Amino acid sequence: MKTFVKPGVGSGAMTLDASWYVSPDVFAREQERIFGREWLCVGREEQIPNAGDFFTVERGGENLIVTRDAAGRVHAFYNVCRHRGSRMCEAASGHFQGSIQCPYHAWTYALDGELKVARNMAEVTGFDRAQYPLKEASVALWEGFVFINLGEATPFEQTYAPLIGRFSRWSIDRLRAARSVTYELACNWKLVFLNYSECYHCPLVHPQLDKLSPSDSGRNDLAEGPFLGGYSELRDRGMALTTTGRTSRPALDGVDGVELDRVYYYTIFPSMLLSLHPDYVMVHYVKPLAADRTEVVCAFLFDPRTIAQPDFDPSDAVDFWDLTNRQDWHVNQLTQLGLRSRAYSPGPYSNAEGLLSAFDRYYLQIMEA
Repeated sequence: MKTFVKPGVGSGAMTLDASWYVSPDVFAREQERIFGREWLCVGREEQIPNAGDFFTVERGGENLIVTRDAAGRVHAFYNVCRHRGSRMCEAASGHFQGSIQCPYHAWTYALDGELKVARNMAEVTGFDRAQYPLKEASVALWEGFVFINLGEATPFEQTYAPLIGRFSRWSIDRLRAARSVTYELACNWKLVFLNYSECYHCPLVHPQLDKLSPSDSGRNDLAEGPFLGGYSELRDRGMALTTTGRTSRPALDGVDGVELDRVYYYTIFPSMLLSLHPDYVMVHYVKPLAADRTEVVCAFLFDPRTIAQPDFDPSDAVDFWDLTNRQDWHVNQLTQLGLRSRAYSPGPYSNAEGLLSAFDRYYLQIMEA
């Protein structure tokens, strides 16, 4: 049974120095220490349902091809030919017709990365095709999400042990994306995580959200480490976080009882924000672009049976959260501007910002190791 506690911080907890948010040198260290070593969520298995389907991603300074081989296994190949290093695939997504071919000299690889054809190399003394498969990152699958790791990865099952099975009621692996919105923010990626983890700002910044979910109703069940969060309550039974405050969509299978009047929010370090609603799941994929620029893709997942209904329209949820997101992005960008001022110095966290202090501790543990 999960134990939920009110947000809170210890006395003396302070925000971080500005350099952690504005320094290009810090950002470069993050690429090596965090995004080059941690498990990163890059998408959904549903994006590659068939052998040969692919999408490309940029993470940790690398471009990778995420694809499925003939046996159904998912791979994340570095988008680099083993001949002379050319980038092989320029498309954002598509389908390989049984192989991956470099456009430069036509070295050709099987969908499992094995080098099958190397033109004019047969007469090269000592050349062995078996020594030149595509290089690949580690891959893990969880709840329908695809994760990659560019480093010598700690096993996913070990790192993600606190989350495995935790969200089984929502059957997230069965859900399908019905809509997504992409944003580019003029702020540091960590501000997105910090803002998501507190509702101290909600009455001022999100009046439409505060009308439906009290800003002081949060309870956390993960309060230390890489995964942080818990739930907030809806004000009245039957409410929903939509433009009308209601929904005609059925609850997801397995979601019942008190879960019908709660929304769960979790930060999944360092690449993902997960929101669990009674009738849908919302995910934010967070990709740092620079010390002061971040891309966020917000996707909305629904039961495929609900999507198949002729009157299905997710706009009430999408529009509600598009407004809420843009309100958040605005204050995040204002914070980024303030952090650049010589007047900024670390300030005290409130008791409503316990998860922010926990995020800082975990982040510094990695960065200062």
